Amino acid sequence: MKTALTIAGSDCSGGAGIQADLKTMTMNGVYGMSAITALTAQNTTGVAAVSEVTPEFLKQQIDMVFTDIRPDAVKIGMVPSPELAEAIAERLRIHKAENIVVDPVMVATSGSALMESDTVAVLKDRLFPIAAVITPNIPEAEVLSGMAIRDQGDMEKAAEKIGKSCGCPVLLKGGHSIQDASDLLYANDETTWFHGKRIDNPNTHGTGCTLSSAIASNLAKGYPLKISVQRAKEYISCALAAMLDLGKGSGPLNHGFDLKGFFAEENS
Repeated sequence: MKTALTIAGSDCSGGAGIQADLKTMTMNGVYGMSAITALTAQNTTGVAAVSEVTPEFLKQQIDMVFTDIRPDAVKIGMVPSPELAEAIAERLRIHKAENIVVDPVMVATSGSALMESDTVAVLKDRLFPIAAVITPNIPEAEVLSGMAIRDQGDMEKAAEKIGKSCGCPVLLKGGHSIQDASDLLYANDETTWFHGKRIDNPNTHGTGCTLSSAIASNLAKGYPLKISVQRAKEYISCALAAMLDLGKGSGPLNHGFDLKGFFAEENS
């Protein structure tokens, strides 16, 4: 079985962060592992508190994974401080990690800030250049590119600008502001559109975590980047279409929509 590591924050409500990542990895057929950057007290309505781990403890977590069950892919999510970003970059370079997917999580679905502004510079300088792909949404891409994004033409310009300045492929997600489900991949000086139908579901907590983890899972299994993105989009569309409705705010996806078998049966 192929393996994947998520380096991200914990969401105690289970819809985002490492909890969403591990569910996604399991459903996409890889063995998931985690290195936690921070504990969050959050639910579908917002984030109440964040408690970061120390850089040394994060390094130890990463080392213990790589020296025993080496991951075939790495997904990076919430990185709340520049010190933690430096720690991740250092260890991944030392371990020569492959198939790195970076989801630059700056703000939660609920609107809560999850990243210090200084961290963005470290991500751009140290983590993006070793990434197989980064997956910003529209607001994150506006920060990374320094430009406003109002339509698909702006998406193409921003993705190219980010990709060239940071030296990495960019999957720019169109779900924010551009009112459709079409995403743009900029890689090797080429742009590829992945068109999708917007699903009328207000429960989108953890969609970014889920998509990036699904991409990492498919890269771990040996799929090329474009196919990994396509398969990940199909997975997240199905998880949204399952219409799970939990919580009082923007609820989680149904990551286990395709889970069948004896152990998944409910008591009838």
